[in-house]
Amino acid sequence: MFKSIKALAAATLIAAVPFGVQADSHNGSVEEVLVILSSDSLQTQGMAMVLSNTMAQQGAKVNVLLCDQAGDLALKSYEAPALKPKNVTPGQMLRSLLKQGGQAKVCALYLPNSPYGKDDLIDGVGVAMPPEMSGQMLNPKIRTFTF
Repeated sequence: MFKSIKALAAATLIAAVPFGVQADSHNGSVEEVLVILSSDSLQTQGMAMVLSNTMAQQGAKVNVLLCDQAGDLALKSYEAPALKPKNVTPGQMLRSLLKQGGQAKVCALYLPNSPYGKDDLIDGVGVAMPPEMSGQMLNPKIRTFTF
């Protein structure tokens, strides 16, 4: 029995090595990401923006797609309670991301189904077109995150 446990442990270690090497080789190699944010939860929106800003600081090109009530983050009139510990809103974090070179768009359905128009969006935020967004989602070089 001791030999079989030892053999099993060795086989497990050998099998794990390629995965360990693969995980290490991908560390920092993601160059572009797509963050799809549709949650109306303030903390979820905040965490999506914290992670988006952090990925941008780590060198990734960050694209954000804001859908449903998350589209409100891109409004000039956006107001929300500030989140601790930095006392900033998700909208302020979005603006910070844009200053770092990130891109943000509202879903194609957002404006037609809200009382807002393009003029209500902050500078630098566009309207996403389905072919462009689906192209990013299907691109194996772009990692997609949803919140």
